[in-house]
Amino acid sequence: MRMKTYLSLALAALMALMTPAQAQSGKFSPAIIVNDSVITQYELDQRIRFLTLLRAPGDPVAEAEKGLTEDRLRSHAAKAAGIVPNEQQIAAGMAEFAGRANLDTEQFLQAIGQAGVVPETFRDFVSAGLAWREVVRARFGQRISITEAEIDRAMSVVAQRGAGPRVLLSEILIPMSPGTAIEVNDLATALSESIRSEAAFAAAARQYSAAPSRAEGGQIGWIPLTNLPPQLRQVIAGLANGQVSPPVPLGSAMGLFRLRGLEQGGEIAAANISVDYAQLMIAGGRSAEALNMAERVRGEVDTCDDLYRVAKGRPANELLRETRPMSQVPAEIAAELARLDDNESSTALTRGEALVFLMLCKRSATLAAGGVPAVTDVSAPTGDGVPAIDPTLGFGQGPSRAQVREELINQRLASQADGYLAELRANAIIRTP
Repeated sequence: MRMKTYLSLALAALMALMTPAQAQSGKFSPAIIVNDSVITQYELDQRIRFLTLLRAPGDPVAEAEKGLTEDRLRSHAAKAAGIVPNEQQIAAGMAEFAGRANLDTEQFLQAIGQAGVVPETFRDFVSAGLAWREVVRARFGQRISITEAEIDRAMSVVAQRGAGPRVLLSEILIPMSPGTAIEVNDLATALSESIRSEAAFAAAARQYSAAPSRAEGGQIGWIPLTNLPPQLRQVIAGLANGQVSPPVPLGSAMGLFRLRGLEQGGEIAAANISVDYAQLMIAGGRSAEALNMAERVRGEVDTCDDLYRVAKGRPANELLRETRPMSQVPAEIAAELARLDDNESSTALTRGEALVFLMLCKRSATLAAGGVPAVTDVSAPTGDGVPAIDPTLGFGQGPSRAQVREELINQRLASQADGYLAELRANAIIRTP
């Protein structure tokens, strides 16, 4: 709704600035020349209007000149690499951008058209961005490797994953594949346009969602914005309370979200912390033999995953590993875990006749408030179009490792892209007539 308001507020001011003389006088004269490519005054005026309409930060004229110049450099690099976005990709990109304003493409084009921004300006803006993304991935994608340790750090409390503003959401995650993408998008669009209440959203979640939250009508607890994928954060940030998002592509699913609340948050609350921990039972209680065995184990393992090797061949109940909200961890275990950092261990506890080798695998703040470990029900569809539960979907459990990996890759790519663009600009001949 905020974007719609911005568009409306900007229209009158822009229309007041337009005069027939300004519209026609020298509009196709060169404004900037990038290598051998001309940016016309008309293109510059269009970009200025577009940025003004979007309430983009900075001086619209300076930002328009900079943006068009960089778009030319991006387009030259894409052409040299043989990369040209197809019509389907461009249409999808336009729809995604318009969706940030909670509009479909036609509504967005109509809104900007009232301010004199032609569809081609928006199309060129999106196309240059799509082409550049493919250039960067083709040039740098194979060079980027994200380690498991880097993912652990990114998901850790130390990295402040879970701090900051929090949102109260309901979610619908509809599974899709390349063969069903159009059908699922049409369904999600229809739901987005027709749902008007939490009850209607809950009914749709129970019917169409494959996320574990389906049983709760799609409701999940308070969750930090940092636990959502970057593209989803942008969408959620643009919603008003009670509003349903446009369809959001999320890899193997199409998502719909209803905002139920927003709070500024801040530091990570203890109640929002979850722990992944392991317990290896060593026979003999606190005997010297058992304690010596624990020290040998400590010397053999670096992470909780190494405990599976140590426990190989033992009864399954001698190694337990769980992920729980801290509030659901037994008190004596919680007290020991509070003293440990990731991958540290303790031998202070016993259980029955066994010494407990307790190891903290990871402390994080990824679960939604009141969250519980993901269900593992992967039963067949229940009929009437209701999909099977997929425990990897949904955001009540916070970001998956795959999602964090993709986020880190995109951060690295963005850094590489900035450096490459600076190099292209340094080597270009840029002049004004």
